[in-house]
Amino acid sequence: MFRRFYPRQYLASAYDIPYERFREKGVRGVIFDIDNTLVPHDAPADGRARELFAHLRGLGFATCLLSNNKERRVAEFAGQVGSRYIFKAGKPSVKGYERAMEEMGTDRKTTLFVGDQLFTDIWGANRAGIYSVLTKPINPREEIQIVLKRIPERLVLRFYERDRRRKG
Repeated sequence: MFRRFYPRQYLASAYDIPYERFREKGVRGVIFDIDNTLVPHDAPADGRARELFAHLRGLGFATCLLSNNKERRVAEFAGQVGSRYIFKAGKPSVKGYERAMEEMGTDRKTTLFVGDQLFTDIWGANRAGIYSVLTKPINPREEIQIVLKRIPERLVLRFYERDRRRKG
């Protein structure tokens, strides 16, 4: 029942992902959520985010930021890290993910998605057929609508962890 929301991987941070391994497997583009995935909500790009995007460019990856936020926020962050971007993406709608792949020149098999929310980020990536990586939120302080979504997310993640342990 909850499997549609399961990420392919669940990691502590976007900064812990072995991007080199994904490159070896043919991935050529990475789509990122911004807030609470790369930085706390509404924070500018920090040194770690800028270094990550420079590293990804060095590996030959195309990147695209996919956010439900307004253009001003997304464009400013994109400028700081040197990435393409899509604002007001309407996640979990598949359209934003497809547009991001088009922007990067990738397809479902050569694209990785990284985000911190199950019901928008991961569900949308899964619906689009993209390999999804869920990260833990960077900062526990969030807007009320996100805090409320975290409650059912915890339930889904319990089932996810249980199913993962059973598979061994």
